[in-house]
Amino acid sequence: MPETQVLGPSTPGPTAEFSADEVFDRIVRLVHRNLGVPAAVFVVLTQDGQLLPGAYGLPEDVQAARRIFFDHPATEIVARERAAVVVEDTEADPRVVDRWVVREMGARALAGYPVQDGRGEVVGALWAIDMVPRSWAAEDLDTLADLAAACSGELRLRAERERARRAEQVAFRAHQRAQFLLGLSERFAGVTTIEEVEETIAEVVGTGMGARWCSLALVDADRRHLRYVTVGHQEPGFPDGMRSIRLDAPRPDTAVVRDRRTLFYRDQDEMIEAYPAMAGIGLMSTGARSFLPVVVEDDVIGVVICVWGEKRDHDSGTAALETTVARYVAMALERVALLEARRRVATTLQESLLSDAPTVAHLDIATTYAPAARTDQVGGDWYDAVVRDDGTAILTIGDVTGHDVSAAAQMGQLRSMLRALAWSHDESPAALLTRLDRANAELGPGALATAVVVRLDHDSCPQGDTGPDGEPERGYTLTWSDAGHPLPLVLRRDGTVQTLEARPDMLLGIDPAAQRRDHTARLLPGDTLVLYTDGLVEQRGVPITERTEDLVQVLADVHGEATAGLPRALVRRLVGRAQRDDVAVLVVRARVPAPSGPPSDDGPALAERKVADSLSDLGPARRWVDDVLESCDVGVEVRRTAMLLSSEILTNALEHGRGPITATVEVDERRLRVAVRDGCTKEPVLQDPDPRDLSGRGVQFLDRLASRWGVEQHEATVVGRHADLGDGKTVWFEIDLGAAPLTGAVPVTRRQSSATSSIPLVERVLPWTRDEARRRRT
Repeated sequence: MPETQVLGPSTPGPTAEFSADEVFDRIVRLVHRNLGVPAAVFVVLTQDGQLLPGAYGLPEDVQAARRIFFDHPATEIVARERAAVVVEDTEADPRVVDRWVVREMGARALAGYPVQDGRGEVVGALWAIDMVPRSWAAEDLDTLADLAAACSGELRLRAERERARRAEQVAFRAHQRAQFLLGLSERFAGVTTIEEVEETIAEVVGTGMGARWCSLALVDADRRHLRYVTVGHQEPGFPDGMRSIRLDAPRPDTAVVRDRRTLFYRDQDEMIEAYPAMAGIGLMSTGARSFLPVVVEDDVIGVVICVWGEKRDHDSGTAALETTVARYVAMALERVALLEARRRVATTLQESLLSDAPTVAHLDIATTYAPAARTDQVGGDWYDAVVRDDGTAILTIGDVTGHDVSAAAQMGQLRSMLRALAWSHDESPAALLTRLDRANAELGPGALATAVVVRLDHDSCPQGDTGPDGEPERGYTLTWSDAGHPLPLVLRRDGTVQTLEARPDMLLGIDPAAQRRDHTARLLPGDTLVLYTDGLVEQRGVPITERTEDLVQVLADVHGEATAGLPRALVRRLVGRAQRDDVAVLVVRARVPAPSGPPSDDGPALAERKVADSLSDLGPARRWVDDVLESCDVGVEVRRTAMLLSSEILTNALEHGRGPITATVEVDERRLRVAVRDGCTKEPVLQDPDPRDLSGRGVQFLDRLASRWGVEQHEATVVGRHADLGDGKTVWFEIDLGAAPLTGAVPVTRRQSSATSSIPLVERVLPWTRDEARRRRT
C-alpha cells in the first residue's frame, strides 16, 4: 500500500481534497527548467486514482485538483517494470499510445523514472512531458533520474519522520498509561473508607477514561438487592427510589451481577434498546455508559457505573482501564472491610472501658466519645468520673499517644490505675497524677499520655456574695492539675466562657519525678466545666489558638443547650464529618438549687423563675425545673415525667400565650407542683389528634401522666415577684412522690460509636462472599 499519508496533511480518501506539495512542486519545476519540457509531473499511484503532489504545465482543472481518475495510467508501467520508461514518439510506442497523457494532453515524448517509498516499493514516477517527438539526451535523462531519486529520498525521509512521530506517540501513550496505572495503585492504596473509594473512582474514571459521572453499588448480604452507596458523584437525575433494587430486575447493573461480565453502551438509546425498563427514569446524560463488575472470591460484590457526557465507542484502551479499575476497587473494598473490623475491635475495647457517667448529687454530668471517621484511626482518649462522697467528685480526661489497638489498651490500663487511685487516695489532683506517672513507669504500660484531673469540693455552707442580690450561695471549689493536656474551660451561667489559664506540667510517661502543681477556681451554680481532648480543636493547617477561639465561641452559642446534648453538639459543630482524630468530651454543670432549700418541717421548697417571651428560653427553663427538683431529692424517673409535662405547659405558654410568663416549682413531702403563668386567659383544650398530626398532645400528656392538673384564671392580680399586673391564667400539674413512676423505667443505653452508613454494608457483603466461595469450592 503506498505511503500516501506522508504526502500531505492527511490521508486522502476517495472524495477528499488533496493539495499541492511545495517540495515536489519545486522538483517538477526543476525538471521543466533543466530539461526544457513544457510539462512535468510527479504521479503517485493509489487504490482510488493518481495523486499529483508535484505538477507543472498540466490542464488547468488537473493542475488545481492534483488528482486524476482513469484506468491504466502510464505510471503503472514504471511501477510494474521497476524501471524507467523513455518514449521518443508516443505514436510509435504501443505501450503508451492509449494512455491519458497522450490522449488528453497530446504528449508526443515521455520520460518517466520510478520513485520508491521507504520500504523500497515503487509508488509512482517522475515524468518529463514534451508535446513534440524528442530524442532524449543522456544528460537530460541523468538529471531526471537524479530528481526522481530526490523524490524517493524525500519520501523516505518523510516516512522515517512519520514512523518516528508514531513511535513517539506510542511511547508517550505507553508512558502515560504506565504513569496512570502507577498513580492508580497509589491512589487506591491509601483509601480507608467507602467515601474515599468513591472519591478515587470518580478521579480515576474522570482523568483516565474521560467519564463525567460515576456510581458505586454494592450487593446486599442476602444477595437479593443491589444498593447504590454513591452520593457525591452520582449522575444528576438519578431517582432516589432506584438506589436499592432487586437483583432480578431487568436492568444492566443487576445483569452485571448475575452474568459477571462488563456491559458497555455507546449511548443511552443503545442501553434502552437492550433494557427498556431504563427508559423514563430521569437520567440526565444521553452519552455512553459502562457497567463494571467488582469481583471478590469469584463473586460479584458490587458494580462500578461510568457515564460519559457524549456518545463513545468502547476501544481496547478503555476496556483495559475498566478491568484494572474494577480490580483495584475490589481490593480497596476488601481493605475497607478489614480496617473497619479492626477499628471496631479497638472501638469496642475502648468503649467497654469508658463507663457511664455516675449520678452525683447537685452535678449534671454528660460525656461523649466520638471515634475518628477514618477506619484505621482509633485512639487512646478517655474520660472518667469518681464520686468520693456526697460533696466530692474526681473528674479525669486524657489521651494516650497513638491511633491503634495498642493505644486503646494502654488507655485502659492508665484509666483503671487513675480510677483506683482517685477512689482510694484522698489527695489533690497533682498528687494523683504523680502517683499515676510512677505507676505507669514502674508497673506499666509505660505509655506517653496527656491528662487533666479535676477535683470538685462542694461548699459545706453558702459563702461569698455571688448569689441573687449579692447573697451567699453554695458552689464548688475547683482544683485541677494539667499534664500537657488542653486547658479546661468554664461556661459561666451568664453565657461568658473562661479558660482556666495555667501552664501545663509535663506529659505522663517522660519523667515520673517531675513536679506537678495544683490550680484552683470557683464553679458556681449554673456554671459548666468543659473537659475535652485535642481532637476537638486540632485541624490540619489551622493554628490551635484559632481553633480554641472557635470552641469558645461555640460554647457561648450553645449556652442554653441541655447538658446531656452539649458534648455531642460541640463535636458536631467543631468537627463534623471531617473528623481525623477521636474525641472525648466531659461536661459538668453545677445545678441551681431551690433558693429556699429542700422541703423541711418549716415548709415546702419554693422556686420561681421569669421565662423570657421566646422559645429560645424553653431549654434553660426546663433545665431550671430539673435542677430545682433534683435539689429537693426528687427521683430520676419522677423528674423525667415532670420534665415532659413542664416542657408541654411551657411550650403552650410561649407559643399560644403572651407575656409575662412565670414558672414556679413547689415540692413538699408528698408531691411536687409545677405551674406556668402567662398573660392570656384562653385555656388549653384536650384534643384527640390524628396519629399523623405533629401536635395537639400536650393536654393528653397532662391528663394521663399527672396525678392532678388544672387551670386557674386571674384578674389583675400579682403572681410571684416577677409577674406584672393584668389578666391571665396559670396552668399547673402535680405528681405524687409516693406513687410509682408514671413513665415507667427507661433504661439509659450508651450511644454506640457512629460509622459511615455504607461501611456496614461492605462488612456484611465481604465475609459472606468469602464463606460462600469456600463452600462452593468444597
